Amino acid sequence: MNSEMPWLRSYPDNVDWNASLPARPVYELLSDAVRLFPDNPAINFLGHRLSYRQLDDLISQAAAGLQHLGVGPGVHVGLYLPNSPHYYISFFAVLRAGGIVVNYSPLDAERTLEHKIEDSETDVMVTLDLAAFYPKMASLRQRTRLQTLVVGGLTDFCGPGVVAGADQLGPSVEVEFDSSCLAFNALLNNAGDYRAFALGDPESTLAVLQYTGGTTGAPKGAMLTHGNIASACAQLKEILDVALAPGQERVLAVLPPFHIYALMINMVFGLSMAAEVYLHPRFDAPTVLREISRNKITTFPGVPTMFIGLLGHPDTQQHDLTSLKMCNSGGAPLPTEVQQRYLTIAGCSLREGWGMTETTTTGTFSPMGAEPRPGSCGIPMPGTRIRIAPLDGSPGSLAPGERGEVCISGPNVTAGYWKRAEATAESMTADGYLRTGDIGYMDEDGYLYIVDRTKDMILCSGFNVYPRTIEEAIYEHPSVEEVSVIGVDDAYRGQAPKAFIKLKAGAEPFTFEALQAFLESRLGRHERLKAMALRDALPKTPVGKLSKKELYEEERVQLASQTA
Repeated sequence: MNSEMPWLRSYPDNVDWNASLPARPVYELLSDAVRLFPDNPAINFLGHRLSYRQLDDLISQAAAGLQHLGVGPGVHVGLYLPNSPHYYISFFAVLRAGGIVVNYSPLDAERTLEHKIEDSETDVMVTLDLAAFYPKMASLRQRTRLQTLVVGGLTDFCGPGVVAGADQLGPSVEVEFDSSCLAFNALLNNAGDYRAFALGDPESTLAVLQYTGGTTGAPKGAMLTHGNIASACAQLKEILDVALAPGQERVLAVLPPFHIYALMINMVFGLSMAAEVYLHPRFDAPTVLREISRNKITTFPGVPTMFIGLLGHPDTQQHDLTSLKMCNSGGAPLPTEVQQRYLTIAGCSLREGWGMTETTTTGTFSPMGAEPRPGSCGIPMPGTRIRIAPLDGSPGSLAPGERGEVCISGPNVTAGYWKRAEATAESMTADGYLRTGDIGYMDEDGYLYIVDRTKDMILCSGFNVYPRTIEEAIYEHPSVEEVSVIGVDDAYRGQAPKAFIKLKAGAEPFTFEALQAFLESRLGRHERLKAMALRDALPKTPVGKLSKKELYEEERVQLASQTA
């Protein structure tokens, strides 16, 4: 057995680490599904269905319309959209037209949107006529390089009576259409005779600019090629070949498609499998429970906070969830307690994987037939290599069980950062691995354990303290629903952990002293909390995972006010 790839001994018999992962044009993944299952339902949006044939026709029409606007090779088209058919149509249409997709989050501040527009060189933006979307883009068109807006409405794909189901997206507003602002339906007003083009090498042809968040500095765009996306999709097919059947699955899509996890798992992979994708504007526990039981959902990808929400809902056990074949948690570490409770209550194993924007969301997977290993996010994907590097930056790899920086290579790994040659060079090791910024270790069987982010690690009296270790211990408290731990300044220890906690509904609040007593046998002396704050809600990212940067900013402002 290759000592440099210990995970091979843990590979299921039906999964080949050396599987073919062809680099193809992304739009061919959809074309294959259309050819094999033209009349199968592709999208179910608030009760309105589009078949694969209908979806394909709309994409062709949108591609022709975009080319009429000047979209072609090298032209960047922004998608500022929620979970709606507009996103699915626009994404594949931009690529068919020869353009490059740039994803935008509706939760971004205007100055962040402005930075992304200018940095990415976005010329065309597709959005909706909702109050939360259109006004920002109308304003930005006046003061940025944006040349054209394409504006859709929810009634484009469902009747007015059904739109009430999307009230979470807010009201629509009046749009001022002119020569540089056209309706989404006008984009489709053609025969669909777009001009095909020679893609070139898929491994080097850019498909998507996916901006990364980060707690400091301006967001930077990870360059994802057609090859990155197609290879990541092939990895998913290889590991799920036995569990899922083409043309027979129903995917519940509540994650926003502008996030790489949802883009790949729900949309690209879901459509490549000819699944019926049920689109929902956002996560809502009662709606999700009804959808799973009523429509026999088979696949539900989510993030830990979603599964925590389902476990905490009083009606969960009243719904039939037996149709579920695969529930996957990504985007953030999955608390062991949540994983165990979910299996008991939902009857479906909650599998954890790890990945990031720069790896096109794929990185590791938990084998379907193997017993889950608490705290592990699984083994490397087919064609992917992972090694643990020393935290001090010295060369070489660490032995099993030793903690260091997780480094990864494979066909799914980004080509680099857009117009950031220095950042690209800093993110790569001398032997071509991506430095992920995650701290972890690998056991002797090749299972990866993510401990924390390098930037989240707390240095207490010279000891490395990992917030996830403390969070896992706090999650064992029966009253805790969500917890986020950060490092705060401490005159004696330099830094010390502070826990922000959301309690379960109806749970009695506890004191800091009571929590300290609960954790006494669960944490080391160097990991002891300095403070605790009970909150009605904890900050989250657009995809729904817990976010620490708002908590760090809150502490910074509070400290500044005390020293002023």
